[in-house]
Amino acid sequence: MLGSWTLSAAAYNMGEEGLEAEIMVQQTRDYYRLYLPLETQRFIFRILSAKLILSEPDRFGFYLKDTDYYPPLEFDRISIDCFQEIPLSLVAKASKTDFKAIKDLNPEIRGHYLTEGTHSILIPKGSNEGFNERYKKLVKEYERNRTDRIYIIKEGDNLSSIADKFDVPLAALIIWNRLDLNKPIHPGDRLIIYPKNKLN
Repeated sequence: MLGSWTLSAAAYNMGEEGLEAEIMVQQTRDYYRLYLPLETQRFIFRILSAKLILSEPDRFGFYLKDTDYYPPLEFDRISIDCFQEIPLSLVAKASKTDFKAIKDLNPEIRGHYLTEGTHSILIPKGSNEGFNERYKKLVKEYERNRTDRIYIIKEGDNLSSIADKFDVPLAALIIWNRLDLNKPIHPGDRLIIYPKNKLN
């Protein structure tokens, strides 16, 4: 769309619309002739500097030993069948780890849920033993408790007032229910709300 890697990197840093506006106002598509926010101007040269240093570290005074590098990741690969959306935190519990560890090992997973279907995911090394049993037990418990956590929206409710009522963060309410803030809620809609005292 932008025609050059420098403009693409600049758009990544400052946003496509902001960059397009500057191109239109300044009447040039040459990155090196555009006056952009200082952060964006520095961003490109930081990328170039990192590339040069990583390509030839010795030339720039960096002498790296094997012990300087991160150790390779160790993990087990498992297959999970989801008959419906499943919270990723549940997968983390079945793996005897936390949400962050699962997200770090599986950066391709977007959001807080695994979608319906079969997934091949990575879990910490050694946690595959007994995983299926723990996972099935947690899914059953999750399903059993779901109905206890449902709140039916009433006339006059809004997300902030519901969050206040149950003393939970508004952001958590949005994540639990996959809400789109551009779409209104209506009386009769159902929300899942986890009790605060059940949170770890």
